[in-house]
Amino acid sequence: MTRRRGDAIHVPIVNAMQNCVTQWSYTSGKSYADPFNDCELDVQFTDPDGQTVQVPAYWAGDQSWGVRYASDMVGRHTCRTICSDTSNPDLHGHEREIDIAPYEGNNLLYKHGPLQIRRDARYLEHTDGTPFFWLGDTWWLGLCKRLGWPNDFHTLLADRVAKGFTVIQIVAGLYPDMPAFDPRGANEAGFPWEKDYARINPAYFNLADLRIGRLVDAGLVPCIVGCWGYHLHWLGIEGMQRHWRNLVARWGAYPVVWCAAGEGAMPFYLTKQREKDIAIQKKGWTQLVRYIRSTDGFGRPVTIHPAAPHSGYDQIEDASVIDMDMLQTGHNDHQTMPDTIRLVRRSFEMQPPKPVINAEVCYEGLGASSYANLQRHLFWSCMLSGAAGHTYGANGVWQVNRRDDPYGPSPHGMNWGDEPWDDAYQLPGSAHLGRAKRILEKYEWWRFTPRPDWVEPHSNEDNWYLPYAAGIPAEVRVIYMPHRTNREAVVKKLEPGVKYHAVLSSPIKDDDYDVGPVEPDANGDWKFPVFWTPYFHDWVLILTREA
Repeated sequence: MTRRRGDAIHVPIVNAMQNCVTQWSYTSGKSYADPFNDCELDVQFTDPDGQTVQVPAYWAGDQSWGVRYASDMVGRHTCRTICSDTSNPDLHGHEREIDIAPYEGNNLLYKHGPLQIRRDARYLEHTDGTPFFWLGDTWWLGLCKRLGWPNDFHTLLADRVAKGFTVIQIVAGLYPDMPAFDPRGANEAGFPWEKDYARINPAYFNLADLRIGRLVDAGLVPCIVGCWGYHLHWLGIEGMQRHWRNLVARWGAYPVVWCAAGEGAMPFYLTKQREKDIAIQKKGWTQLVRYIRSTDGFGRPVTIHPAAPHSGYDQIEDASVIDMDMLQTGHNDHQTMPDTIRLVRRSFEMQPPKPVINAEVCYEGLGASSYANLQRHLFWSCMLSGAAGHTYGANGVWQVNRRDDPYGPSPHGMNWGDEPWDDAYQLPGSAHLGRAKRILEKYEWWRFTPRPDWVEPHSNEDNWYLPYAAGIPAEVRVIYMPHRTNREAVVKKLEPGVKYHAVLSSPIKDDDYDVGPVEPDANGDWKFPVFWTPYFHDWVLILTREA
């Protein structure tokens, strides 16, 4: 609070570090009967260059509101509160100064800054321009008590960090595969909303804060899914705006990505008016994405997750409102491949260009299928077809099956499987995708373009088990061979005068095998020497230009 001593005005000063969240609270001496609905508090911040942003404060319970702030700009920042009740001297017109010092630690989210997407870019990057590799994991129910805090949460977190994951997709309390207020969706403080949707439950979000903050401290970007799409019918537009205002106020200062809804246009499983609900949801989520963008002064990237087999563009009426395209391409084991590649290629070709991420496909172990070999095939085929990253999922983890308490059936009556989460997180596919990310990070992967013409035969609509190729002309070529018969492939169109060296990388473990110099024929073709595949599985062939 600003205090006066004689004629002097003393403004509180907060010390913070670059890109790190700092927070404080305001308490009203004036009592509101329904503070969540009767009073709104915003804070306008001004950075050292004079640029302003306005962010919402969140209702913290009783007569208190909290505010969170972060910036990549070092120096003196100022702020001033704006209350909907301008007559309240405890909430309106209060000033504060924030001194932000350079960050000196090793957390890449603080060192390089939160994520952004430049106009017409096909990949995500940090605020300072450092490219960001999206390797996501799916923890839809990760904020509920099924994933115990702190031990269970930290066990899963440590494993994903060790394997190289960078993003966690997590739902903010209004979950999939269950009706509203299903006991499976509660955390230790209950549900995120009161049962009549009159107001949020601040205690729920206080506990969720611990988990979101811990993800960021570990260097993982929370991709926060506001709800599953059909919850829009229960909250309505106005209620969903209040839900999203609370999320933006709570977590917008963190380096997050916003996902407006999961399966945005998919109606509730038992609806009797499916087509009508789809139309309502498409219109509603288009409006709500615009609301999120207008409310979030930090400008975090916004997207929406689709039902299968679709892209985010199919979930809304105006594709221009989202910053990146999320896909869900199916869960039908190897039969999912045609829809997967078709959707990735379609999204990659859309104009203007935007990053594309396959955000849900073939959870490992779902239906006793989709095991590690398919996980590798999906990752490499998507990445070499133009994706900016990839999201993995393990059946048992996404719904947090417990040994003594499996998730059980969805509203439609089917059970997705009882594999306990603490077995499922150790399925080998997650480690293989971490290995795949490490292979690509050796090169400027963000400059890659799909080049199926660089290998013959190559994958096509008649056969998705042929090789995939991408890279940078005259610099590097990456060719994924998903099947043993791919060893007969011919590398095509090698540039005259460019000398390449070939390496064979295992997509399973950290093994590289030197193939040697590439010696093309007069047409620029080079037949891969078949004897260089040491083991009977898929391989990644990499050609790099010799110095």
